[in-house]
Amino acid sequence: MPTDIVMPQMGESIFEGTITKWLKKPGDKVQRDEPLFEISTDKVDAEIPAPASGILQDIKVVEGNTVQVNTVVGTIAGDGEAAAPGAPPTKASSPAPARSAKTQAAAPAPSAPVELHATAEPAGEEEEEDHARSSPLVRKIAREHNVNLSQIPGSGMGGRITKQDIIAFLEKQESSAGVPAVSARASAPTAPSSVSSPRPAAPSAMAIPGDAVPMTQMRRIIAQRMIESRRTSAHVHCMFEVDITRIVQLRNKTKSAFEQRHGARLTFMPFFVRSVIIALQQYSIVNASIEGENIRYHRHVNVGIAVALDWGLIVPVLKNADELNFLGLQRGISDLGERARSKKLKPEEVEGSTFTVTNPGQFGAVFGLPIINQPNSAILGVGGITKAPLVVTDNDGNDSIAIRSVVHLTLGYDHRLIDGAIADQFMALVKKTLENWSEEVG
Repeated sequence: MPTDIVMPQMGESIFEGTITKWLKKPGDKVQRDEPLFEISTDKVDAEIPAPASGILQDIKVVEGNTVQVNTVVGTIAGDGEAAAPGAPPTKASSPAPARSAKTQAAAPAPSAPVELHATAEPAGEEEEEDHARSSPLVRKIAREHNVNLSQIPGSGMGGRITKQDIIAFLEKQESSAGVPAVSARASAPTAPSSVSSPRPAAPSAMAIPGDAVPMTQMRRIIAQRMIESRRTSAHVHCMFEVDITRIVQLRNKTKSAFEQRHGARLTFMPFFVRSVIIALQQYSIVNASIEGENIRYHRHVNVGIAVALDWGLIVPVLKNADELNFLGLQRGISDLGERARSKKLKPEEVEGSTFTVTNPGQFGAVFGLPIINQPNSAILGVGGITKAPLVVTDNDGNDSIAIRSVVHLTLGYDHRLIDGAIADQFMALVKKTLENWSEEVG
């Protein structure tokens, strides 16, 4: 009997996922637990293993479609069974061809960035609720048609608003108003509209040669969260120049022995994370977050480590980092980075950060002005390590010029919660810890 392949539930708060890539095609032989397809959710991208060995009999949901958890997306025929051809793949999230056509007509990709900025403001206090009860695709359709999602009853799990719900809502509006709301955008360039435009029409994207391709699921999520963060937090940045010559010399001296002893590379990141933890323990407000009109002081330091991927950016979280020694930090950081790149992270491993560290310097940037990772109140940007002439003062008070290893650290912080004086004191302690490093590295 064929084995069903289902969309897995990747966490308690995740009700649907988007199939981004099938790694096998119908007729291919698969082994149990080998990667079969890739999915993207609101939390994480992941590879989903085959539930059984056999032949991939059919694919029921094609790439790019979003379906609810536990939906059958394909089947695997056993080795001894004839793999009869199944029905052609369908867009599982579309209830009928007519609706699908209308949705396609309603979503011109070039106008999406403008719509995101223009329609995000009215959502106000309902934005977080809408975000929790709908997928990025549903929110995109809502923005394009200026629909408040709180008006739509959800038929999905936990009251989730599905694509079918919003399409039905638009069709109901269309029939009651007597104006084809969904198709109005498509026909506007060639026929006069009885509905006044809220603002002058933007120049047609066709005037500029090039290819328009839809955003990936991850890119849409990143775009939305970055805009939300800028709109939520009062971003301020301060930058410190740090002489880390002592750390560079220590790493060069011990990295070979460290790798032989522990089977892990010795990188600079645990030095920065450890210095941040020491400062967060003294300035707990930097590790806090705003909840309404309250301040949540977190008991532990959960450090988010931004990882650049070929297909986007993800921030896995090193939980209870304040309880780890230097070796534990290095192992934890390396493990999260490797599993992020191989799509092996679990949803809970990208949640719950209290402070974030990002490292644009690995690509040569001198410094950056990072956007705060919500709901954190601060983020540290690590610039590139370079050699520069600095004035050095010896123990007798004599000054001289020497070539030193220098890094520029930038703290982005939420001025609603953190005052400039606290941010500078926090960074001064990070600088002091790094410049006078005394801990053993294992």
